[in-house]
Amino acid sequence: MSTSSSSTSTQGGDGGGEPPSSSRSRLRSSNGVWPEPFLEALALHVAVDASRAIGRLAAAQALSNIFQVCSTWRAISRSDLLWRNLARRIWNVRELLHRESWREEFVYRHRTAANFRSRRYDHTTLHFVPTDNNNNDDDGLRCRRLALSDHHLAAGFSDGAVHLFHIPSRLHLSTFYPQHRDRLGRFSSAVSGIILSDARLVFATLDGDIHMAAVNAAAPLRRAHLGDVVNDGALVDFAGCNRWWVGLYAGVPRRAFHIWNGETEELVFVGGVLTDPEAVMGWHLLTELTGIIGRIRVTNGDMAVACTGVRVVVFHLLSQGVEMGEEEFPRGIVVGAFDAYGDSALVPDARGVATVRRVGNMEEVCRFTMREGVAFGCMNGGYGVTWGGGVIRVWEIHHGQYLYSFRERIGECNALIADERFVAACCDDATIHLWDFGAQ
Repeated sequence: MSTSSSSTSTQGGDGGGEPPSSSRSRLRSSNGVWPEPFLEALALHVAVDASRAIGRLAAAQALSNIFQVCSTWRAISRSDLLWRNLARRIWNVRELLHRESWREEFVYRHRTAANFRSRRYDHTTLHFVPTDNNNNDDDGLRCRRLALSDHHLAAGFSDGAVHLFHIPSRLHLSTFYPQHRDRLGRFSSAVSGIILSDARLVFATLDGDIHMAAVNAAAPLRRAHLGDVVNDGALVDFAGCNRWWVGLYAGVPRRAFHIWNGETEELVFVGGVLTDPEAVMGWHLLTELTGIIGRIRVTNGDMAVACTGVRVVVFHLLSQGVEMGEEEFPRGIVVGAFDAYGDSALVPDARGVATVRRVGNMEEVCRFTMREGVAFGCMNGGYGVTWGGGVIRVWEIHHGQYLYSFRERIGECNALIADERFVAACCDDATIHLWDFGAQ
């Protein structure tokens, strides 16, 4: 893009743009007077349309075309407000994370996504000393969940331990163990979900306990919620954000979903029948780590999407669990490869066909066929990542195009996760692999 560096101060507002001030300058073209806010709104509209129709990388070319119309139109490339709205709408970025201006942040995100498409990454492994508190020699120590933030990675294991790593230094920072109490089943303390930011770590275990710790503070781990496995069943998956925590349970009828206010830690809803058919499987998880029963994800717009082996349900968190849609998949769903990110969900079926759906109406965006059997999968805003047969593969999720496989072979995978910059996976020997696509 032929753009000038940003010179306009950052202003408030959401991703849809802001009401222009009456004092903002008006720009003149050969066809008359063009208000600067109008041109900015036009550029935003064109870039977002290109992103939705072709893919997020297409937004840069669309902006370049706008800026080349004339010097008057090119002048809006200096608006930090425009770049802020572009970063929010196209890259879902709410604050500056990597650069000093919104234009630089947008360019960084574009280059990182381009690296993802062309397989430009750095690979490393993260090392720690695993300790199996449950002495599960016959089952082995398994990584159950991975979570990423901008500067940290957390890995939760079947013994209840959560290991926290600092990504820039690749160092193991600390290990957290759930508080001791009488357990119902030897795997009741296995980690079932992690919510991670650079400020806070929240994790849940199969018995329903939820623990919290500050990432960079000396405050000890504390239990935010005491689980009641007898009355609720097993907490088979746990996800959320700063605003919401959502748990997916199996074992007791009509108690599939639990929703907490993530700021006050108050339980605000219990209900749902999604996992009623999997009740027996939920109880078995406490004593043996069998298959993955269900997944739940919190997405944009205060919505959550959850699945079992045959069904996907979407519900609104503000409406306290009111379902917005449900769809059955007669071919079955590979639950370990189900994921959601932004406003999209990745739903792989048992016959090797994966569909990308819009969360809310479950409209199909694209589909692709996975020739190798897939056990785990994840996604970010532009790409789907799958593991099967020892190989990690990457797919573009606007048109379903297969792009490439990772050069590294990691053996048997236990957990897989991706965000806009990183992919992380853990294998049977508890080695954590990290691929960094960050723009260099």
